[in-house]
Amino acid sequence: MVLNSAYLVIEAIWGVLSHSLALLADAGHNLSDILALGAAWLAHSLARRSPTARYTYGLRRSSILAALSNAVILLLVTGGIAWEAVLRLLYPTETVSGWTVMVVAALGILVNGGTALLLMKGQKNDLNIRGAFLHMATDALASLAVVITGGLVLLTGLQWLDPAISLLISALIVLTTWSLLRDSLDMALDAVPKGIDMNEIDEFFRALPGVTDLHDLHVWAMSTTETALTAHLVRTTDDGNDQRILDTANEMLCTRFGIIHTTIQIETEACNVNCVGADRV
Repeated sequence: MVLNSAYLVIEAIWGVLSHSLALLADAGHNLSDILALGAAWLAHSLARRSPTARYTYGLRRSSILAALSNAVILLLVTGGIAWEAVLRLLYPTETVSGWTVMVVAALGILVNGGTALLLMKGQKNDLNIRGAFLHMATDALASLAVVITGGLVLLTGLQWLDPAISLLISALIVLTTWSLLRDSLDMALDAVPKGIDMNEIDEFFRALPGVTDLHDLHVWAMSTTETALTAHLVRTTDDGNDQRILDTANEMLCTRFGIIHTTIQIETEACNVNCVGADRV
């Protein structure tokens, strides 16, 4: 993160000196990168804290909030970049230094590309790390586009290429960030995490010995890496096998569905009939 911060300062300074909107746009994106890395580190630290009397689940959901804020910040920064690019296209006023743009942006490919490679493995299983990875990967691609723009400006003298490429970079950022925004918003609203089939879980529960019905089946994300489940199972008789069924259910939910935090209540049919306001699924 220190290396990315140092590059941000360098890129912003040379963006102003070279009058390059593409460099300044990339610097703005780099700022969001640093915020993403900081948020990912903070969320990871908070998620490891033990539960308390006030926060009985701990602070695991902070990782979801961090992923959501990363997506929102990135889209806001991108909107500002796009607006400035439109103004520069309509009212061109500055001459861009092609050589400076190429050298500074090439350095950005090395810095952001290297950071993205470090995050590549972890982003597959953690939405928050995925957010930081997307920041770095898109900024590395943006830096490549800026290098090409600097070369074209140097060869052709067409100054409108600088803001035009900025708009293309903005479109790329929106496309790569949209899925992060959607997934993190789903998690914040307690939607069923991706990759989990509720019908399959329903069928699994109903196939357990003696289970005739179930209700109050809920699955949600506790964090960007942990999933929780609650369910009420209805059995015909109390044959003393409740604990064995619970053990089997918990083991299968963990190994087959990746659900590690479960709360399962077993009821008799009589209890189920008298349960007022049961949320049946």
